[in-house]
Amino acid sequence: MSTLTNRFKHNRLLPLALVFSTLVAGILIGTVISGTVDAARESEEPVTDAVPLAIPAADPVENQFSELARKVRPSVVSITIPELSANETAPQGYFDRPEEFFRRFFGLPNQPNQRPPAPRRRGGGQGSGVIVDPKGYIITNEHVVRDAERIRVEFVGDDELYDAKLIGVDAETDLAVVHVDGKKNLQAAPIGNSDAANIGDWAIAIGSPFGYKETVTVGIISAKPREMGPTFGAGEFQKFLQTDAAINPGNSGGPLLNVRGEVIGINTAIISRTGGYDGIGFALASNIAVETYNQIIRYGRVSRGSIGVHFSADDNKSRIRSYGAENGVFVSDVVDDGPAEEAGMQAEDIILSVDGIKIDSGEKLIEVVAATSVGKTVPVEVFRDGRALTLDVKIADRQKLYPKNAEVQIDAPEDDEETVHFGITVREISPDHRAEMNLDVSGGILVAQVEANSFADDIGVMAQDVIVAVNRMEIGSIEELREIQKQLRPGQDVSFKVLRWIDQEWITRYPAGVVPD
Repeated sequence: MSTLTNRFKHNRLLPLALVFSTLVAGILIGTVISGTVDAARESEEPVTDAVPLAIPAADPVENQFSELARKVRPSVVSITIPELSANETAPQGYFDRPEEFFRRFFGLPNQPNQRPPAPRRRGGGQGSGVIVDPKGYIITNEHVVRDAERIRVEFVGDDELYDAKLIGVDAETDLAVVHVDGKKNLQAAPIGNSDAANIGDWAIAIGSPFGYKETVTVGIISAKPREMGPTFGAGEFQKFLQTDAAINPGNSGGPLLNVRGEVIGINTAIISRTGGYDGIGFALASNIAVETYNQIIRYGRVSRGSIGVHFSADDNKSRIRSYGAENGVFVSDVVDDGPAEEAGMQAEDIILSVDGIKIDSGEKLIEVVAATSVGKTVPVEVFRDGRALTLDVKIADRQKLYPKNAEVQIDAPEDDEETVHFGITVREISPDHRAEMNLDVSGGILVAQVEANSFADDIGVMAQDVIVAVNRMEIGSIEELREIQKQLRPGQDVSFKVLRWIDQEWITRYPAGVVPD
């Protein structure tokens, strides 16, 4: 019995012994192989003679630009216009093109065969702004907030969106002031004097290009002052600093800084053949922005003076000398019942001074008169028939004096539902405006805006086009366009003849289509 038991125990231990032996052998073999591999690795020669790289300690590289960015970035905000509801469309001129917040400069770069982009629903606008008062007052561009039902502001280091109230706008300088209440400890950016900026000075732009917040770009002041004029859709009160600091969609309304971190401009426009950065950007001079801001926060609007005269934009010295004067501004016409006419000023007078300030150019005349308080009577010295005269002229409100310069929307009258709705806003062209636009045709009216998804938009009429004929009938006034509009009915063919500024010249285009039912 014991023999059988011992044999049974031996038979049970044998498999266990075999398993144990196998494990020990595996461990020994693994150790030998591992040692061999490690020894092989240690003995292998490097495949190149390159020295392995090392990551250094994270010591900041201090320079003037990084220090400036740290100081000023908290003063720059991102402005968002929420998306419209599904059944609403964005008004023309608002972010419905690749660089629509610089819309007034888009007429120039279009190629001859380039089609206008298809209309689409506004998908939320994006722009920038700069805090100029710790109480929450922010300067941005008028076109950033135009027609916005809601304005939202995002501050550096704070992901919350704050509602902003629109305080006032000035379309002629493309500036707007908004206010955020409820955000504490705001940092205002220091304001600089744009007159002190020189060509070749460093320039730093901060903003939210393409929605990338707190973006900093650097360049120089390329030229100053730049006056783009009506040819480019710019206002006569806009004077720009030209810069090659990269400005892109979303930078609009943000600051342009000097190396002291002072705001010397508000980024406003680009000239581009692609809709993006091509190296030429424009910032409204800070001195103009400050003057506009001060009026908006005080009165809610900007009031500019005018004396009611038309003058030649070329400041031709030969013309002035032929009338017996050496300098001044030649008056080509006076506004009926305007301040100049009431004071006795006449066409062919030469304005020498206003309120004791010498006038040697049309730019200077506009600057002095616009800055004079509305209602104030000032002495205006003119040269006429070989002698100087002094006239007492009462400054008038420019907007009230030139009602014909106001934009007029061509809409169907309420009592005639069948009248065609073109969907355009137009304005008549003054002789001075026509000269500045290099427009050598006598007729035509300017398209100021095109409503998205309208008939005009569908057939390719564009803002800044000049309509010279509709269905081969010449157009010389808004009323003539209205009369043609009244005669059209759904299903009729309509052909526009327009002039479009392309590659520095006026090119004729013929947008056409069938009036929809």
